[in-house]
Amino acid sequence: MTSTQGAKTILHPVTDLAKARPVYAALLGVEPMADSPYYVGFEAEGQQIGLVPNSDMTAPIAYWHVADIEAKIQEITTAGGTLKDAPKDVGGGRLVATLTDPDGNILGILQDPS
Repeated sequence: MTSTQGAKTILHPVTDLAKARPVYAALLGVEPMADSPYYVGFEAEGQQIGLVPNSDMTAPIAYWHVADIEAKIQEITTAGGTLKDAPKDVGGGRLVATLTDPDGNILGILQDPS
C-alpha cells in the first residue's frame, strides 16, 4: 500500500462567497490567497481551505494528498471503496478524485504535479 501525505485540503460548499469569505478569514486569521467568483482559497498552517459556490457538494470534503492518484484509487476500490468522480485536472496539473467508503462517506484524494 502507498501512504498519504495527510489531509491538507478541505473544500467547503457555500451559497454566498461574499458572506462566507469574511467568516473564514476571521476563523483562519488570514486573507484569501485565491479569490475568484468560482473559488476562494486560504492557506493557513499548511492547510488549503477552499470555498466552492454552486457545487453539488452537501458537506465539506477533506482531500488526502497522494503521490500517485491512480494507485491510491486502485487500493481504495480493492479494499471496498467506490469511485465517485474520476481524476480530473483542476488547474496546473493538480488532479482530484472522490471515492466513497461502504457507508457513503466521501473520500477526496489529490495529486499535485511532480
